Amino acid sequence: MVERSLARLAGVVSRRRRVVFAVWIALLAAGGWFSLHQNDHLSGGGWEVPGSPSVRVSDAIQHDFPSLRTPVFTVFVTGRTPADVAGRLREARRTAAADPGVVPGRTVLLDGGRAALLTLGYRGRSANAIDEATRLRHALVRTTPAVQTRVIGEPAIWSNFQDVSKKQLARGEAIGFPLILLILLAGFGTLVAAFAPLALGFAAVFLTGAAIYALSRSFEISVYVTNMASMIGIGVAVDYSLFIVSRFRRELHGLAAPAPAKPTPPLPAGLRQAYARDAEKAQALARAMSSSGTAVVFSGATVAVSLAALFAIDVNALRSMAVGAIVVVCISVLASITLLPAMLAAVGTHVDRLRLPLPWRTSEAGSDAFWSGWARRIMRRPVTGLAVGAGFMLVLAIPFFWMSTFTRGLDELPRNAEVRVATEHAHRLTGPGFGAPVHVLTPSHASISRSLAAIPGVARVAPPVASRGGRQWLTDVTLSVPVESQAARRVVHRIEAVAGPDATLGGSTVFDMDVAHAIFGGLWKMLLVILAACYVVLFVLLRSVLLPLKAVLMNLLSVGAAYGVLVAVFQWGWLDWTGYNSPGYVETIVPALVLAVTFGLSMDYEVFLLTRIRERWLEHGDNERAVAEGLTLSARIITSAALVMVAVFFAFVVAGAPSLKELGTGLGVAILLDATIVRLLIVPAAMRLLGGWNWWMPSRLARLLPAPSH
Repeated sequence: MVERSLARLAGVVSRRRRVVFAVWIALLAAGGWFSLHQNDHLSGGGWEVPGSPSVRVSDAIQHDFPSLRTPVFTVFVTGRTPADVAGRLREARRTAAADPGVVPGRTVLLDGGRAALLTLGYRGRSANAIDEATRLRHALVRTTPAVQTRVIGEPAIWSNFQDVSKKQLARGEAIGFPLILLILLAGFGTLVAAFAPLALGFAAVFLTGAAIYALSRSFEISVYVTNMASMIGIGVAVDYSLFIVSRFRRELHGLAAPAPAKPTPPLPAGLRQAYARDAEKAQALARAMSSSGTAVVFSGATVAVSLAALFAIDVNALRSMAVGAIVVVCISVLASITLLPAMLAAVGTHVDRLRLPLPWRTSEAGSDAFWSGWARRIMRRPVTGLAVGAGFMLVLAIPFFWMSTFTRGLDELPRNAEVRVATEHAHRLTGPGFGAPVHVLTPSHASISRSLAAIPGVARVAPPVASRGGRQWLTDVTLSVPVESQAARRVVHRIEAVAGPDATLGGSTVFDMDVAHAIFGGLWKMLLVILAACYVVLFVLLRSVLLPLKAVLMNLLSVGAAYGVLVAVFQWGWLDWTGYNSPGYVETIVPALVLAVTFGLSMDYEVFLLTRIRERWLEHGDNERAVAEGLTLSARIITSAALVMVAVFFAFVVAGAPSLKELGTGLGVAILLDATIVRLLIVPAAMRLLGGWNWWMPSRLARLLPAPSH
């Protein structure tokens, strides 16, 4: 049914291609301003875990302790003399007092008066704290020969990150698009064929930027969304169009496999009449869309469902990233089945024009001989292929069992970023725990201050403060260790033991622990949703019980290997000899994103490979021959698509923040291994061993599915 619908859609788009072009140009023009301003209303917040201890303490401070205003921003002033600092501090206090969003708090003098900290409480909603930080930075940040003023604090970090991320996004795309063009030119050998996938990638990412702007006006959208959507969008849009363009070229030149016994949908009557003089081009387009177009639609659905599994984790920032990525995938699929057929119908047989003089063959049959020999070797020694491939992937996955995760916002900024330099300077003067105490909320007045002060890693303990009505008491504990570290987590556990079971802890360190617990506690739910969704999609597409099961197991191998590489590179520092300084941990959000995105993207290659194998099996019913032929027909395009995806991820590894470096590395490794070791070695070897069981389907289940198109 899907195949017939896409073939008909190809006919409609071909006949109305001018209308299709006009609609897409209008969409791009209308979304232009919004796409360029997609970062304007993004948030660094959204990491709160509903019902967690840190959120309960934060709510209690806000509602039950009206005399307290927890500092959210800090004005950091340094100067040549105490008089210079004091004068600038008075000006900063007056400026802050005129801002209705903040309340000036206490002043702390440092370094003999040559530095000072002015704390500012925040009156507004947490979702608007970054906007407030941006306003404060514009109003207060100043550098003169005598004095320097900076705004620091968590919202200021993310305000600075918004500026940095715009530059990183532009740099990543500036690296990614030329790399993709080079790969496409090397694979296709013609400018026309290489241009179409690149145009679709640009259109999908550009329109997604406008959608992100619209969503950010109504919902809290994470600052990470733009980079993630760009990274995924460029990759999937180019991959999807690559599949279709490659199949279109093969059909044009008569290189596609013979039609199955029950042929793919014939050209609709209207299309035959409209293109009587150009039936070859129209038929090639219809067949390309009914075959590769179907693979694209099912792949896109699987990617979207895999990303939607992030909603199993009750963290809004992750959910907003999922929304942004789902939007760009859906736009990519829509462009692939509307804009791309219109482009191919317009160029027709000229798709191979403007050929480059390359030293290797770039026709669709250019590497069939190599892959045919590869397939024969795997079919002769399937046990060896399966053992070597699976063993290699399992060895790569071993470091995963030692993974340690943290969330450190300051590390997301470059070392020379305004807020990072000021924050690190302030920490050298005050100690790493200043401004981010552990809040200890207890139901009784029983003094525990002396016991808390005796804990190793505690710098000082503030006197307890009573809540409204005197039913609760709040004690702030300042740490002598960095608040986002393993040492701080150990101190928090000691504080919990001293404070007793009736106490509730909050603050930055506890918040970080709550987020990590929510994400890792939700991974098993994510995994179940993804496994079930991927199984169902492949079950309907392939009409097989065992092939979808094999596919999800293969994807687990790719995810496990990616996790192992992340630990080895970023936590253990195995590449530090190159000059890279590993952070010593894995960013908390990265494992969940790698799981969802890898499962989704790897299905591109799984669907493309298995649909080709199924086409051949339907033709002659010989499993071994079908696996070999399907591998031969799809291996070249799978490797090209994987190179495109890896190039995109590499571009963001080079240009992105540390968390994006980790995400890009994890996804790049997973996709590279999945498209080579898994799809071109383990999968065909396993299918050779399974034999006819690959296509086993109980008759009762078969009757519940839609009628097959072949």
